[in-house]
Order: sequence, then structure tokens, then C-alpha cells
Amino acid sequence: MLELLLFPFSIAFAFSMILTPITISFARKFKLIDDPKTHQHPAIIHKKPLPRAGGIPIFLSIIAAMILFLPDDRIFLSIIAAGALVVAIGILDDKFDLSPYIRFAGNIFCASIIVLAGVEVPFITNPLGGILDFTNFSYQFLGITITAGSLLAIIWIVWVMNMLNWSKGVDGQMPGIAVISAIIIGIASLRFPIITQNNIYTSQLSFIIGGAALGFLFYNFYPAKIFPGYSATILGFMLGVVSIMSSVKLATAILVMGVPTADALFTITRRILSRKSPFWHDKGHLHHLLLAQGASQQLIALFYWLMSLLLGLFALTLSSRGKLFAIILVVVFVGAFISSLKLFGKMKEEQ
Repeated sequence: MLELLLFPFSIAFAFSMILTPITISFARKFKLIDDPKTHQHPAIIHKKPLPRAGGIPIFLSIIAAMILFLPDDRIFLSIIAAGALVVAIGILDDKFDLSPYIRFAGNIFCASIIVLAGVEVPFITNPLGGILDFTNFSYQFLGITITAGSLLAIIWIVWVMNMLNWSKGVDGQMPGIAVISAIIIGIASLRFPIITQNNIYTSQLSFIIGGAALGFLFYNFYPAKIFPGYSATILGFMLGVVSIMSSVKLATAILVMGVPTADALFTITRRILSRKSPFWHDKGHLHHLLLAQGASQQLIALFYWLMSLLLGLFALTLSSRGKLFAIILVVVFVGAFISSLKLFGKMKEEQ
């Protein structure tokens, strides 16, 4: 079984290692550059122009490995089509800085392609016992049957895309989280009494995502030679899709990405309470607060990776109820941590 996972992982990793430096040259040639002198963004911390478009080598590596190891069924083709659109929108944003509302609409459309191909959330495990079945809740719209599970799938995929996109504030942070999350989801896909061929394919896809992200990470860790850019939202898109395909392991995915999830929840709440758009850029994310306290980019990235690894290992051993309690504890911990860092920041300013 191990070789069925490590071989696709290695192939995706090799493709990513080869394609990323090619993408760096491509991005420089076509001016897909993040220049701090011209890019108006309050969260910029780098001092010199660096290429973006990190989603290109990641996506091409995933697709190459998928072609070699996975069947070309309807879902496979929908992932290629929707993923290509995700990357295309990302490249346009990397070049022209699109409106966040246009990007958000694109996220919904791309997620809808996957759902129309048959990927949805039919049920979730009730932490208090039993399951929550969504198959009985549906309605017709323009001749299309829309179920509660399909709506939840769209919301989930769009959420993971944006939540993970917000976790690229320091070099190496985002791809590192993606590597660990993909591997944990891949392992979780095989933790059933009876393992089907679909479970194996889903696990292979998870490891392919992890391999592609790891190859990119070698060029993105501090000091970065290339930035993920918005095109790297493909990682969040793929993780959102594969976590649904892995026999509805949403609680596992939430927990392994618990720190960026909690940070995103607090960010949205803070912006709304400040009467700003949730899409409004600022320097209030957890990684920005850690930077303000003097932590290095390498240390912050390692902190996020370590938390993802620990929470992912817990997710593989906990029951559904245990995962719920763990998620609540993570949200409380991150909230308290953010509040403490803000308090320390204010104390520094007053000194």
C-alpha cells in the first residue's frame, strides 16, 4: 500500500521541483511580479520585486501525476477544468490585482463545476451520535437538483480556498500547511474497515497534492525565490475537494488546518465588527502579529507547520466528538493568543 502513495507523491514532487524554476523565468518574462513599490497592499513585508504565479507549477504537477495514476472519469475531468479556471483567475490577479469580489465569484463558479460533476457532502457524522443526512433536503432550480450537501460542498471548497490563501503571509507558510494537510487527509482516506478503490484513488490524489506543494516549498521557504500568488489558491481548492472525496473527512480537514481556520474566523469577525468588508486587507492576521513581536519568517512558518502536524496526528486518533472538542479548544487557544499578542503590541507602543 505504501508504494501506491509514495510513488505518486514522488512524481508530483519531481515535476514541481522542475517546473517551479521554469515558472520563475516565465513570471519574470511576463511581468507576473510582486513589486512592493507598486503593489498597494498593507500586508506586504518583502523589500524587493519577486515573481508570483506559484499556482502554475503546482497545478501542472498535480495534473501530470493525476494523468499517470488516476482514472480519467467525470470527477477527474471536472478537477482539471475547474482547477485550470482557478489558476487562470489567479494569474489574472497576479498580473492585474483583480477585485476580491470578482475572485470570490470565480471561487463559487469553480466549486460549482466540481459539485455538478457529483462531488457533494451527503452526510456528516454527528458528534453526539449518528449522522446528519443531507440527501433528503433538495430542490429544483433551472432543471438542476440542488441538495443541501451540494451547497455545503460549495461553501466548504470556497472557504478552504480563501482561508488557506490568507495563510501565505510569510515565506513557506502556505505550502507547508498544504503538504501536511494533504498527507493527513490521504492517510485518513484509508482508515476504514473496508478500503475501496475509490478510497485508494482519493488517498493517491491527496499525496499528489502534498508532493506538488512540497516541491514548490523548496523555492518558497525563506528567502523566497517565488511567491504563491493568488494562483496558488489551487492548493486550497484541491484540499477542499479531496477532503470531501475522502469519505467526508471534514472534521479531520478542519482540525489539521485548525490554526489558519481559527485565524480566518477571527479575521472575518474583526473586520465585520469594524464595519469593513471581510475581504479588506490588513495586518491583523496571526502571522502579522507574530512578526510585530519580532518572530522571524522561518520561525512563524515552522510554528504553523508544527501545529498542523500535531493537530493532524490528533485528528487521526480522535473520535468525532473528540475532534469537535479539539476544534473548540483550537479556536479558544488561537483567540487567546491573538488577544495576547495585540495586548503586548499596545504595551510596546506605549513604552
